[in-house]
Amino acid sequence: MTDMRVLLTHNRDLLKHFYGYRAVDALKALPIELVMNDSNEPLSGDTLVKAAEGCEVVISDRLAAGPRAVMERLKNVKLFTRCAVDMRNIDVDAASAAGILVCNCSSGYADAVAEHALALMLDLARNITRDAERYHAGDASHTMVFGRQLAGAHVGVIGYGSIGRRIVELALAFKMKVTVHDPYARFDNGAVIPVGLDEVLSQPDFVVCAAYATPETERMMNEGAFTKMRRDAFFINISRGILVDEDALEAALTSGTIAGAGLDVGDGPDQQPSLRLARLPNVIATPHSAALMIEPSEFQAMETVEQVKAMLAGRLPIHARNPHRIPNWLSR
Repeated sequence: MTDMRVLLTHNRDLLKHFYGYRAVDALKALPIELVMNDSNEPLSGDTLVKAAEGCEVVISDRLAAGPRAVMERLKNVKLFTRCAVDMRNIDVDAASAAGILVCNCSSGYADAVAEHALALMLDLARNITRDAERYHAGDASHTMVFGRQLAGAHVGVIGYGSIGRRIVELALAFKMKVTVHDPYARFDNGAVIPVGLDEVLSQPDFVVCAAYATPETERMMNEGAFTKMRRDAFFINISRGILVDEDALEAALTSGTIAGAGLDVGDGPDQQPSLRLARLPNVIATPHSAALMIEPSEFQAMETVEQVKAMLAGRLPIHARNPHRIPNWLSR
């Protein structure tokens, strides 16, 4: 297959910060016609369908959703790949019915997100943001408020996937006690103590949510979960906002049920923490920026390049999610 048309949906901002020009150059070096979204707006719905006219491949960003209404109208598309791990806004059933192969990318950002989780823990433990803001305001008085050191503290991690494992490795390097709850994981590190959900909530100084977003984990951090935590414990979420009941978290933070929270995700726009939580004095919130680094973004972007190369060679691309449902997809 040659002279294939490929749509890259990333707008100017997403191209610069999430896809990267190295991957664009790699695509341009292939025998394809690259169609790009040279605008400041995301492609979605009708605009996505129109932009994909005549294209065999769509490389989509997280804002370019693939619901049934879109998949049914992508008449020439053979491959719809998501430059991310999260595929929740792609209707794989509809894509399969339309003969479209769906791919995603592997998690190239475990290091970046795990480092961010430790940064949030350090900030909460040592009051870094609060003290820095005081200095920015010209106040050099010494508050004499004790912080906490991570060495010797206890962290409980919910979820032992690639990010959870890396958080555990970093926590152990900080000489922390580590317990983990994941009923589906295989534990091969003798320094990690597997525990039940009640124990991972009730005992640690820090509870870190690193579980995958599934129907089973949706809103798992609810009123009952926060009530089980220690009153001097901190909650960290670097996974997905859908895992947390934000009303319950707000109540826990304002009532003193827990000491504070560090959030990089939430129910706000583009999965950012909600402003009503971010404004609370015992919350450190960042705008879903844990993975906003060159290395993890480029890793996933280059995987999409490899997927296009596979298409050109007539091979099944890496991370294909529905090949068994469309066995003759290349001849579509």
